[in-house]
Amino acid sequence: MKLVGGLAAACLGFAALAGQGGQAAASAPGEAQVKAADVVAQVEQRDKAVQEAASRSLPARTFLAQSQAPQATKAAEASTAKADTKTQTGSTTDTKTEAAAAPAAESLPAPVAGLDQTQMNNAKKIVDTAKSMGLGRRAQVIAVATAMQESTLYNLASTRLPESYNFPNDGEGSDHDSVGLFQQRPSAGWGSVPNLMKPEFATKQFLRALVQVPGWDSLPLTVAAQEVQVSAFPNHYAKHEARATLIVDALNK
Repeated sequence: MKLVGGLAAACLGFAALAGQGGQAAASAPGEAQVKAADVVAQVEQRDKAVQEAASRSLPARTFLAQSQAPQATKAAEASTAKADTKTQTGSTTDTKTEAAAAPAAESLPAPVAGLDQTQMNNAKKIVDTAKSMGLGRRAQVIAVATAMQESTLYNLASTRLPESYNFPNDGEGSDHDSVGLFQQRPSAGWGSVPNLMKPEFATKQFLRALVQVPGWDSLPLTVAAQEVQVSAFPNHYAKHEARATLIVDALNK
């Protein structure tokens, strides 16, 4: 009985030991699973951070570099701002250089032949207008001489036309409704008061009529002028020819 009891106790002890070993063996895979789960969780957390970085419309690489080196980012931003400042300064300098290089305003022509500055300026308008129409020295001399006789080269308003004072003028006249450098009359069909008070328009009107005169460029100046102006004093234009020639030559230098 003792032997049987001893064997039975031994068997029971072995079984208990085996049971404990089985429980220990069963607990080992559980710990490994926990560790593996932790690694997976860390990887997933890292991937999530990368994805969130990309969702800010920044490349993940850029975002990570910025997070790792904030000082470098600040230095880069400061460098960019400095470059922008230089660019703006350069633009300002370029603008100043261009302004300095801009041509100066055209100087006024020096008066000649006893004219004052206003008269010389008006003579230049006559010459420039003739040039714009393709007309040369002879037409220019005739036109200047005619204006010298009609208005002494002043752009005149008329006491008979109050409207004429509303436009730039150099004084006034009172010969019927005649206005401007060539004393042209609106009532005779030369043009409207606003237009005839413009030296360039008045000159064009005179020259358009002049070139319609047969042989105008070979006629004596006083004859050519009279054909256009139909003046009560047809020979008075001749006395201005010499001075008109000096004026035109000075303006064509």
